[in-house]
Amino acid sequence: MAEGYSPRILTGGENRSDDQIMAAHDGVRRVSGPGLPGGDDGSPLVIMELLQRLRVRDVMRDRNIISVARADSLRTAQSLMRQNKISGVPILEGSRLFGIVSVNDIIKALEGGWIDDPCQRHMATNLVVLEEDMPLAFAIKFFQNYSFGRFPVLNKDRDFVGIVSQRDLTRVLMKELTEEIAKLEGKSSVAEETKSEGALPFYSMRQFVVVRNDLHNAGKAAAEIKKMLKDAGIDNKIVRRVAVAAYELEINVCIHSLGGTITFILDTGKATIIAKDKGPGIKDVEWACQDGTSTANDWIRSMGFGAGMGLANSKRVADNFNINSKIPTGTTVICEFRLK
Repeated sequence: MAEGYSPRILTGGENRSDDQIMAAHDGVRRVSGPGLPGGDDGSPLVIMELLQRLRVRDVMRDRNIISVARADSLRTAQSLMRQNKISGVPILEGSRLFGIVSVNDIIKALEGGWIDDPCQRHMATNLVVLEEDMPLAFAIKFFQNYSFGRFPVLNKDRDFVGIVSQRDLTRVLMKELTEEIAKLEGKSSVAEETKSEGALPFYSMRQFVVVRNDLHNAGKAAAEIKKMLKDAGIDNKIVRRVAVAAYELEINVCIHSLGGTITFILDTGKATIIAKDKGPGIKDVEWACQDGTSTANDWIRSMGFGAGMGLANSKRVADNFNINSKIPTGTTVICEFRLK
């Protein structure tokens, strides 16, 4: 096998079983389905905020990863899987991911009599992976739309950095939710509440550039906006509502337009988010503001994004919502939030 080989990331095909965990020989189905979990179905905003704030790297396991090399035999992989009670192992050399061997591959090898062949001859090379900087909301979508129990995680340089399983995700979410519930029940100290009073500045403004299809940086503007609000001592319930709208509008500009800006204005009475893109505009604004509508292209959908435009969620959490769109000039969305 050539040294320049790299696994092909799946973008379509048929659905596969969970036994194949992170990979499939024949492909998996194209991603589609509901929008951001915790939104359209009326779930608490705290869940949406957590899924936006947490990143894949916050839940992945990056130590004690059981793996084999390309030259190792399938029998070696079988032994490791049996000893560690796992249903598949990644094929790793250094930090480079070459493929996956699953329990199905082992069964076929035993039946076919090639259990002593090297893994590289029979490993799955059509891989579905997550990136470590992806918001946890994206990982949730992957688990919803693929039937795998876990995914390998790569960094921006395409190096293997860990594995995320459904159990990892649930464990971290439960821990974070417990802490958030404690805050909502008023268990945070009175001293902190007193300290935040009167901290709101008279006026401040930030503008963020959003690049088309730049999924690596998607959500960073929303994170900065949330930090500004917390630093200003704004009530946590309002912070969450603003953060949800900021995230939804930022993702909209990223995947549904040619790029644009997110402007955030904070003064003593209200917080304002202005999302302005450079086109192509929306033909039917009323349709676009409904739950589940989307103008995302096939590539974005194949990555697991773009199931909904998020305008409905933004409108739902804002005190005032206004949208204006012209073809091909672009779309401007304004969300206002009362701070008292």
